[in-house]
Amino acid sequence: MAMDDAAPQKDRVEDRHVTLITPTAPVQSPTHGGRAKCLQRLVRLDLPVPRTVALSFDAVRGIAAGRMPDLDALLAGFDPAAVLCVRPSSEVPDWGGPGAILNLGLTDETHEVLSRRIGQEAATRLYTRFIHAYAVDVARLDADAFAELPAEGPAGLAAALDTYEAEAEEPFPQDRATQLAEVLRSMARAWEGTTARLLRQAKGAPADAGLGLVVQEMALGLGHGECGSGVLQLVHPGTGLPQITGRYLSQSQGREALAKDAASLYLERDPRGPSLQELAPEAFDALVEHAGRARLRLRAEMQMEFTIENGRLFILDGVVVPTTSRAAVRIAVRLAEDGIITRQEALLRIEPRALSELLHRQVNPMAVRDPIGRGIAASPGAATGRIAFSAAEAQAMAARDEACILVRRETSPEDVRGMHAAVGVLTERGGMTSHAAVIGRGLGLPCVVGAGRMGFHLRRGQLVAEDGRVFRAGDTITVDGSDGTVLAGAPGMVEPMLDDSFRTLMAWADAERDIGIRANADTPEDAQTARNFDAGGIGLCRTEHMFFDPRRLIVMREMIFADGPEDRRAALDRLLPMQRDDFVELFRTMTGLPVCIRLFDPPLHEFLPSDRIGLRDLAEALDLPVSDVTRRAEALGEYNPMLGMRGVRLGVTIPEIYDMQARAIFEATLEASREDDPVVPEVMIPLVSTPREVEIVRARIDAVAAEVRAERGRDFTYRLGVMVETPRACLLADQVARHAHFLSFGTNDLTQMTYGLSRDDAGRFMSDYVAQGVFAEDPFHVLDAEGVGELLRIGVARGRQGRAGITLSICGEHGGNPESIAHCRAAGVDYVSCSPFRVPVARLAAAQLAIRDKIELG
Repeated sequence: MAMDDAAPQKDRVEDRHVTLITPTAPVQSPTHGGRAKCLQRLVRLDLPVPRTVALSFDAVRGIAAGRMPDLDALLAGFDPAAVLCVRPSSEVPDWGGPGAILNLGLTDETHEVLSRRIGQEAATRLYTRFIHAYAVDVARLDADAFAELPAEGPAGLAAALDTYEAEAEEPFPQDRATQLAEVLRSMARAWEGTTARLLRQAKGAPADAGLGLVVQEMALGLGHGECGSGVLQLVHPGTGLPQITGRYLSQSQGREALAKDAASLYLERDPRGPSLQELAPEAFDALVEHAGRARLRLRAEMQMEFTIENGRLFILDGVVVPTTSRAAVRIAVRLAEDGIITRQEALLRIEPRALSELLHRQVNPMAVRDPIGRGIAASPGAATGRIAFSAAEAQAMAARDEACILVRRETSPEDVRGMHAAVGVLTERGGMTSHAAVIGRGLGLPCVVGAGRMGFHLRRGQLVAEDGRVFRAGDTITVDGSDGTVLAGAPGMVEPMLDDSFRTLMAWADAERDIGIRANADTPEDAQTARNFDAGGIGLCRTEHMFFDPRRLIVMREMIFADGPEDRRAALDRLLPMQRDDFVELFRTMTGLPVCIRLFDPPLHEFLPSDRIGLRDLAEALDLPVSDVTRRAEALGEYNPMLGMRGVRLGVTIPEIYDMQARAIFEATLEASREDDPVVPEVMIPLVSTPREVEIVRARIDAVAAEVRAERGRDFTYRLGVMVETPRACLLADQVARHAHFLSFGTNDLTQMTYGLSRDDAGRFMSDYVAQGVFAEDPFHVLDAEGVGELLRIGVARGRQGRAGITLSICGEHGGNPESIAHCRAAGVDYVSCSPFRVPVARLAAAQLAIRDKIELG
């Protein structure tokens, strides 16, 4: 039963749908699957691959429909006594497929032949295993009927044959062609089943994805001399560092060496125990040499599945080493540095979203997880802490150096202090652009929002899991913002990795991309994070977040309750130096890079307490009757505050706020500027819907600039821009652009207003809409190319018509989404801006888009 390197010509299978794998056989991944194509590549490398026949997708579809190929012709390429295996070959290995069937062809007759060759004990084990697998996976007999049978020896074999006959009401098939036909039919139909189709679609496969099958002569792994099986790779799959890793198990088949309780051996010599290198040094050396040749010629780190039969090595399969994201980066960079692939190909091999795993702590993939709920993965990374149900509790825990998870129904600007104190956030409501999600991403804070199937009983101090378990304040939970799960307890974590490989990859990305990447940063700490990730500047600084510091909040509330412009100015004069100091630090942190500051945007009621206790405390602080404070707070309330008194509307009707902010910006500009490096601030007006709003606000800002120049006796320049967040502003972008140096499209609000969706509430039903195909994707996560994208394209085109050389950008959270960056780049924007921790993702995604364009242009 020798496995020659090539079949005699007369035995060669010629049909392209059922073909012997040779160096020139018509085998391709889109027609025969990835496993078949990889085996052909290994054959071309002259590796010791057992004889293999590949069945195409069309052949397998035919088998599922009842059209069996010529099995006599297929089997003619194998020795009559050969033992075979059948393995799946999907186009993409991650799409899976039915399990492999080993030891096909064993019958009473071939069992006797095999017993003389490898020994009765080994032959009996193989025959018994095949009967069990065939009965359960092919004939679909009751697995329990075989579970209690003796596993080994003649008694086990006899019992397996008897049980099969009793359950199937016919003897175990004693013809190899019959066995093969049933195995092929079973695997083909399993792939076409509803469950299998749903599983592979969940992994990204199209509904009509095909399955190929490979029929391979087996190297048995059991018998005389050194026999066994295992896997080997030349890198550590967890770290990506060069290291021979894998396992080997004597007297085994397939991937038994990787089983949890297997008494596997090390590969290289190891003081902890015996190794393959000691047992079979020649086979080990050949295996390492084969893996190195595959790495060089296939241009990837390969995991080699191998079998040793009486000291002789066989390569059964080769797959790209499955790795973590951190390992993938190291491997891609090292392959490029070794000249095996180009830098451009190294960049294309890394999934941009995978970089998030490098920037944040993650739950260890090997850790035991105890899920208690699920929501939307709003900000990546994982964090463990004790439950805190309020911002005050979170701050108190942080003061005691206790890690905490802030749990809220939904967060508001007033919770920002608690978010700064917490290590993670969990909310009942919200979506990808809710307050918690946006601030969480900006802070690099793991965040799960929209976990509505859990019970949030804040007054009782209880969080109820989906399975009914009750967690109270102080109990330990973990939020995994990378996959949207909430876990009980503290699973093991993997720390972030920003090593030389990461920095090298990012440098290569910057050399390729043709669109700018800035960061949304509201504080000097955010700005430093953006700088650390090599952002090209700040594309959005939301100034309102600076007012929620406790020292400033009371002054802000005094301003809100002021009786007239003069009283408002008095309060704002106290905020001026605080805001100026913020801007000075921001400019100095970002020295040499542009900083775009959005003027005050939210409605004023967000700065007021909403509960009775808070209103009473505020009345005491302001020395006003509680009834007056309550009445004023109620008067500021709005039916739809996102469409009410906010943004530029405040700047027009309460101009003192923007006057103070403009003065703070310009005074900070002069303080932070150096003679050889002047600061040129970018001042942005939010929520514009008509050019007249820009004219009014610009006139006042110009007047403040003139006052500061006169007072300080120094000149400076600034750029004024508009945040385009309304459909009307997009349509009138040519008129708006005549009054501005730049336009920045705020796609969060633009999506909200275009769809008529609340970005804070849409999370309640968004998953149902996506599942039923109403929306292809959550439009707050991936930019809607048809509606919002069309408005963006109109705005870009008309903006350039209105002002030559105008700078155009987006500063919504879509700026960190790879698919959205593609739409923005195609529309012709100059840069995108996103949360600091998404900057590396955006840099890599932009580079990949530029590289693919170059490839297409050829």
